[in-house]
Amino acid sequence: MRRKRKQRRQPHGSAWHWKQTDSWYFTQPGTKKRVALFDEDGRRIRGKENKEAADLALAREKLRWETELDGPSAGNGQWLVARVCSEYIQYCERGLVNGTISQGHRDNTVRWLNDLCKYSGALPVVQLKKGHVKTWIESHTTWHSTETHRGVIAVVLAAFNRAEEIYDIANPLKGLKKPTSKPRLQSISPEDEQTLYDATEPCFRNFLFAAVHTGLRPFCELATITADDVEEADRGMMWRVYSSKTKKTRKIPVVPKVADMARKLMKTAPKGSGLPLFRNTKGNPWKRMTGVVRFIAIKKKLGWDQDAVKTKYSCYTCRHTFAHRMLSGYWTDGNGCSIETLAELIGDTPKVAFEHYGREWGQHYQAPLWAAIGESSGGGTKRPRRRPRKAKATVARDGGLSSHSSTKDSKSKGSKRTVNRPR
Repeated sequence: MRRKRKQRRQPHGSAWHWKQTDSWYFTQPGTKKRVALFDEDGRRIRGKENKEAADLALAREKLRWETELDGPSAGNGQWLVARVCSEYIQYCERGLVNGTISQGHRDNTVRWLNDLCKYSGALPVVQLKKGHVKTWIESHTTWHSTETHRGVIAVVLAAFNRAEEIYDIANPLKGLKKPTSKPRLQSISPEDEQTLYDATEPCFRNFLFAAVHTGLRPFCELATITADDVEEADRGMMWRVYSSKTKKTRKIPVVPKVADMARKLMKTAPKGSGLPLFRNTKGNPWKRMTGVVRFIAIKKKLGWDQDAVKTKYSCYTCRHTFAHRMLSGYWTDGNGCSIETLAELIGDTPKVAFEHYGREWGQHYQAPLWAAIGESSGGGTKRPRRRPRKAKATVARDGGLSSHSSTKDSKSKGSKRTVNRPR
């Protein structure tokens, strides 16, 4: 008797619910890869009871398939680079509204991907090569920093990775290497620090002073501190710091000079007002653009733009200066702090703090290296050699003195030790 074929629970091309993730998926025709369904706000559709919302999301996807030929795609239905960039920009716009993506990432994404579209937007994705991206990056003469190159490549890879994940479009840029990270470690000397304070007005001077003595990120952390974030403890003042970069909150102690400054600024920005403590001359919070322009103007005024080292100074150099001084023990009589302590203070992981600062400035990292080659960690003098241990004298049973060395010699010669026992 012929075996009856098992009937499918739903027809091909329909939305289906996966119990393991409690989410709805669909499978594109001609593929075996599951693709998650999202609502109009960009959130995954969850819950077995939301089948109607899943069917509606699938209908939008099918409509998008039908209009592929009319959109930014090649004549044979292939995706263009422009469409990949457009899809990722829209994803970042939704993430900015939902609070999952920062304003800076969204702005960089729009600027860089639109620039890529001008260069190769009409090129089909299957024809895009890694050499195209490298040539496009090298054509920008103002992109000198390797960090800029890393950021651009990261955004481009994210766009094509998302297209592969959501639309099953093969990523032609897999394996594209980002340049090695080279942290720009400049530390402001005490003399240059004082010169910097003398060359600017009080508002920016207070901002820079607090940045040097707290190590906070200048614009996403320090510029957002309000009186509501200040706590008075038994040992002094502490700040509750929220970082829009890491999405985490930490509490740090501040030195008395910064605490006194904060108390004075709280008189014009009391608790409940919502005003940041550090504001510019117009009473507005310090923004990245205004702070960068102000610092560049100071460097030109002091002639630092002509110096090979000082021309690299920026507002973020204050954070590097704090890390350098903490590791070198500038404020603690030469006793530098550990990488773990520094990481907690500046809001980094120990791994990132070690890679950025520990190798270059960390005493706890360099001291064992000097000790391993027999040198002290200080002025390069040799460690004193250990004196040979003196032989311990012991009292023999017959009342005489004997040493371990003489015993060993006697044993090596094969002599037998005689002991006089009392009768």
